[in-house]
This record gives sequence, structure tokens and C-alpha cells, in this order.
Amino acid sequence: MSVPYRLHYAPDNASLIVRLALTEIGQPFETVLVNRAAGAQLSAAYLALNPNGLIPVLETPDGPIFETGAILLWLADRHGQLAPAPDSPERAAFLKWHFRVANTLHPALRMRLRPDRYTGADTAAQAALRAHMKTEIAGELDKLEKVAGTGPGWLGGPAPSVIDFYLACLLRWLTLYPAPDGGAGWLDLRDWPHLHAMAARLEHCPSVRAAIRAEGLG
Repeated sequence: MSVPYRLHYAPDNASLIVRLALTEIGQPFETVLVNRAAGAQLSAAYLALNPNGLIPVLETPDGPIFETGAILLWLADRHGQLAPAPDSPERAAFLKWHFRVANTLHPALRMRLRPDRYTGADTAAQAALRAHMKTEIAGELDKLEKVAGTGPGWLGGPAPSVIDFYLACLLRWLTLYPAPDGGAGWLDLRDWPHLHAMAARLEHCPSVRAAIRAEGLG
């Protein structure tokens, strides 16, 4: 690589979250488009980087890293930005909510939007899973809204954090992409004013504007 990092991405995919972090940190990086329509994420070359066949992968001087939450935490610690330092008194609270977003909210979104991947062709089971995950997602946002209301610097603060970028992308997908039982717009961000304000502020962040241009997002 001619630069420290190479991001394997697909437009408006989880790789967008990593792109935002890299851009905000100010690190140069190359991008490699993964053609999902052609199944490139399941190619032998890609599976050598991520045996799970998922996007993103970030190639680094320490080797390839996969899992969005892991990549974000590694970048934040490597560059001393976008997260409380390991010895900060805010570190414990940051970590538990970072992993909550990565391990609970993000999978809930996937199950809500693509229930067939988890239930198979059973349409009744798909509908039940979609309905359940709609309730679960709202509950997770309620918890995050309460945390944001306490004013931690790492969630909705004056400078973006990896949690802000992660959560903002999830909110984007939740509000834009339709599910068969509710269509686009089933979730109204105004029900979570602190999270809504955080997402609105990020709309004007230079790193966000750069990512929008790079990936052709609306």
C-alpha cells in the first residue's frame, strides 16, 4: 500500500462508518470497491482478508481487521481520537455503549431489514421477526437517548466520536430503507431529540460531507 490503510467498501454499507472515522482522524487511505452484486465479498481473495465474507475490511500495517466495532476502536486508540483514552474515567461508559451499538443495535437493524437471512422463506416468521426487531430497535434508541441526555462527550458531544458516526449511519438506514411492513419513514427521529440533534449536527461535519461526495449519497 502507498498509504497506511486500505478500506474495502461498498457504498452506503457498514464501511461508510469506517470511512467517516478515517476521514475525521485525517489519515490517508485507499479504497477498494467490493462488488456485492457479483458476490466479490465471497471470493477467495476477500475471504482471505475476512473469512466471514462481510464488509468492511480495513488493511493496516498490523494486518487486516474486520468487524466494524473493532475497526473503530482500533483506529481511535491508534490515533488518540474519537474516543476517551484508555486511562480516561469516561472509558468504561464509552466501551459498554460502543459494544452495545455494535453487538445489539446493528444486528437488530439487519434482522429488521433482511429477516429472510435469519428465518428463511417462511413469510410468517419474517413478519414476526420484523415486528419484534421494530420494538427492540425503539427500545435501544430509548436507552441511547437517555444516555445522550446526560451529556457525555462521546455521545452527541461538540466533537464527533466513533459512537456518533456509528449511530448516525444506523439512524440513516433505519429512516431511509423500507421494510415490507412499514416502508420508509416508519421511524421518526423526532421521538429521540438528543439523537436527532446529534445526527443533524453531523450533516454539516466536513468528514461527513466528504463521505457523501465520495459515495454519492443523498
